[in-house]
Amino acid sequence: MSWQDAGGLVGVFIILIAYAGAALGRVDPKGVASLATNLIGAGLILVSLLTASFNLSATAMEGAWALVSLAGLIRLALKRRR
Repeated sequence: MSWQDAGGLVGVFIILIAYAGAALGRVDPKGVASLATNLIGAGLILVSLLTASFNLSATAMEGAWALVSLAGLIRLALKRRR
C-alpha cells in the first residue's frame, strides 16, 4: 500500500468519525471540531486521489466536501470576530 492510499484511508476514517459523532449527537455538526475534521479528512482523500489513482467523481465529491467545510469554518471565524 502506498503512502497516498494510506493517507486516503485515514481521511475516510476521519470523516466517518465526524459523521458518526454528528449522527449520534456527540458532536455539533456546525462546530469547529466537526468542520475541521471533515476538512482534514477530505484533504487527505483528495491528496490520495490526485497523486495515486485519479477518479473524477470522487475528486469532485471530496473537493465539494472540503469547500463546504472550509466555508463553515470561515463563517464561524467571521461570527466570532463580531
